[in-house]
Amino acid sequence: MSQEEIDILQRALQREKAARRAAEKILEDKSRELYVLSEELKVSNAKLEASVSEKTSQLAGVFENIIDAYLVMDLKGNALRMNDAASELFGYDISKEALNVNNLIYPEDATYAFESFGQLIEKGRFSNYTARIVRKNKEIRWVQINASLIYDGQNRPIAAQGIIRDITDQKEFDDKLIESENRLSSLILNLDSAILLEDEDRKIILTNEKFCNIFKIPVAPEFLKGQDCSNAAEQSKNLFKNPEVFIETINHILTAKQQVIGKELVMTDGTILELDFMPILQGDIYKGHLWTYRNVTLKRQYSKSLEAQKEKYSSIIANMNLGLVEVDNDDNILMVNQSFCEMSGYHEEELIGQVGGILFPIAADQYIITEENKKRMDGKSNSYEIIATTKGGQMRNWLISGAPNYNLQGEVIGSIGIHLDITELKNLEKQKEEILKQLEKSNKELYEYAHIVSHDLKSPLRSIDALISWIKSDNEGKLDMETLQNFGMIESTLETMERLISDILEYSSAGSETNKSEAVNLNKTMEDLDRLLFVPEHISVNVLKKMPTLKGDPTKFQQLFQNLMSNAIKFCDKDNGIVEVDFVEEPSFFQFSVRDNGIGIEKKFHDRIFKIFHSLNKSKDSTGIGLSIVKKIVDLYEGNIWLESEPGEGTTFFFTIKK
Repeated sequence: MSQEEIDILQRALQREKAARRAAEKILEDKSRELYVLSEELKVSNAKLEASVSEKTSQLAGVFENIIDAYLVMDLKGNALRMNDAASELFGYDISKEALNVNNLIYPEDATYAFESFGQLIEKGRFSNYTARIVRKNKEIRWVQINASLIYDGQNRPIAAQGIIRDITDQKEFDDKLIESENRLSSLILNLDSAILLEDEDRKIILTNEKFCNIFKIPVAPEFLKGQDCSNAAEQSKNLFKNPEVFIETINHILTAKQQVIGKELVMTDGTILELDFMPILQGDIYKGHLWTYRNVTLKRQYSKSLEAQKEKYSSIIANMNLGLVEVDNDDNILMVNQSFCEMSGYHEEELIGQVGGILFPIAADQYIITEENKKRMDGKSNSYEIIATTKGGQMRNWLISGAPNYNLQGEVIGSIGIHLDITELKNLEKQKEEILKQLEKSNKELYEYAHIVSHDLKSPLRSIDALISWIKSDNEGKLDMETLQNFGMIESTLETMERLISDILEYSSAGSETNKSEAVNLNKTMEDLDRLLFVPEHISVNVLKKMPTLKGDPTKFQQLFQNLMSNAIKFCDKDNGIVEVDFVEEPSFFQFSVRDNGIGIEKKFHDRIFKIFHSLNKSKDSTGIGLSIVKKIVDLYEGNIWLESEPGEGTTFFFTIKK
């Protein structure tokens, strides 16, 4: 080997050694760095493990203590894990029983539920799913769910998780709120006032038909929603009597943004509107405003008329002869008119503020005022009498008509009394009572006198009748025919005289009051008259229907029908005589009728026949008193009597008796 080759090899060996030493140095440095990194990694791993453990513990705590229900399920719907809130919401304990979420789906919401699950699989999540669920106890609840998928290491979905919030109470509240909003909207649309609701940009939110009518807008209210009202006042100004004033008013209100109530506007056609403006604020933020227009034309006209009437009647009240007093609930006098001042003797300033129930009545009548004031507090009105003492000490009888006085809320705030001085009337009543007592006494004495006179007059007649009977008996066979005829005429005259005296006594008592009042069955009365009256064979007496029962004196009702029916029988000139008794029932009285087909009565005598001793056909059987007795009995029972008749055709007597 040559020296050159040896040198080359030596240089190569030296380079190799140098390279080895350099490599060893690099390896040593890298090993040192690797060791340091390894130590740092150990420390980082320890920290990471601690952090993971801490987060895992925190998540477990969150899972267990979350307020809303939390559920983890596989993709077939089987519940894998639930927190306590979920167990309480669904009513299931999955540690003891299996649960598939399909069992929770409300039947009517099934389609929506499956569509939402499809969205979950497709997009990996859904939010604000709102539907009903069926708890284990069959109770229905509303829930809102936010859900997402759970993936494995290869990003494949293996399960789903969701937070379920029970919104049943909120749903009921929202439904009621929507219902209230609908009712409010319906109310606004149908109000008799014109309504315009605008947002902060003057865009229409809501209006009604009345608004369109007042402002001559030829479209339905729903088509105005969203329209800009910035130039509405300018467009509508010519509808108003003072257009520029209208524009100025609207602009001022919009600038001030303050509540306005009852601003009056007059339209060109004379319509008077009241304008209300209500700003709508959310906190301090202006969100819009509400315009309200009310047609108060009739109200204004009524108010003017009312003012005129008030002035008119105030003048009347001040000058009328009836005393007017207004008091509060404590009976303090608030107002009196001039007539009351004159009645009481006091001046107005002496009465205002005084307690009326103490100032005027005599001590014995003060309780009446107290009781009447209680009635006013109960809203009752009535009239009553008191004895009052005037300022001059005179005792006067007052008739008071009192009524409660109300405020606008319908509360009783006192009473108003109208006072009438009835002292003179009371004196007249006392005089009347004295006169009635005297008249009653005189009537009684007259009735007793009539009985005595009747007895005294009949006594000599009976004596004459007995004497004639004795003469005829003692001279039987000795008296000629003319003498017997004369005796017969005397006996007939005596009978007529006795009948006349009996009828006069009956007439004197026919119209007198009787304490005898009982139920009188007129059917029984008709049966009695059928036995008492002599009815010739050629005359038929018919009662056309069952008669009613009246309240009164049975003897007087018998007299009434007996006189009318006996007259009908007595003055019948037909071969087939007819007497018919009938009645018609009216709401407050009975109308009776007695009809015959006898001789009839001329119209000029229709009033005359009811007067005593006026007999149109002189007869030994007629005294001219019968129809007078009938008239007095009908008058006694506050009825009326009249007749319809034509000569030769018959007569119908009508009379009424109050029920």
